Amino acid sequence: MRLDYYHTGDASQEVFSVDRVVIEPLPWPGDPAQAIDKSNLGKYFFEVRDQKTKELLYSRGFASIYGEWETTDEAKTIKRTFQESLRFPAPAAPVSIVLKKRDAKNVFQDTWTTTIDPAGQFVDRSNPTPPARLITIQKSGEPETKVDFLILGDGYTAAEAKKFETDARRLTEVLFSTSPFKENRKTFTARSLLTTRSPTTSLCTSLVITSPDSRTSTTRRQSLTRRRLIALSLGSRM
Repeated sequence: MRLDYYHTGDASQEVFSVDRVVIEPLPWPGDPAQAIDKSNLGKYFFEVRDQKTKELLYSRGFASIYGEWETTDEAKTIKRTFQESLRFPAPAAPVSIVLKKRDAKNVFQDTWTTTIDPAGQFVDRSNPTPPARLITIQKSGEPETKVDFLILGDGYTAAEAKKFETDARRLTEVLFSTSPFKENRKTFTARSLLTTRSPTTSLCTSLVITSPDSRTSTTRRQSLTRRRLIALSLGSRM
């Protein structure tokens, strides 16, 4: 399940509002044995609790782009809104989402609470068509026990699809010939995904790596949680 929300504020205050709730079409990829986060990492932290029993079902600490932006000089003079998301295993019954933030003493304090009913009529259960074919470069095991490594291609035309796959495989080999990835290659599953562009558009390819115990995204285009994230540029004209 994914909770998309708006995070608005400035250097002195912040507010949150729900955008939408989505049931993602694929099974939860995280490790069930790592549902509760005990790392004490991140500027923010969220809990998923059964609304009736208050049982803690899932938790994660994370850092967000908003959390970085609010420390800038710009945040002292204007307000901005950021789109963020929280991902967690789909619950069987209504849950409370409790979002916490560290205070001046570095202690997490409740900052926003909302309720989600997985059976609610406004929950998005659509199964969208994949934007492109997913190419498996290397599969070392199931996602709950491996680190997902995905190369996203944005700078290639449809006619360059084969070139993108070649470039993605080359980039993978370069990465895994370098320490510490070289020594831990069997820890990773590597895939690539190409969304084509028009010939006049100039973009790039990004590489994203996520750890199996932290399936939380904090914006729709970037993730800065405990997920290990790397973004590289791979030009289509290489």
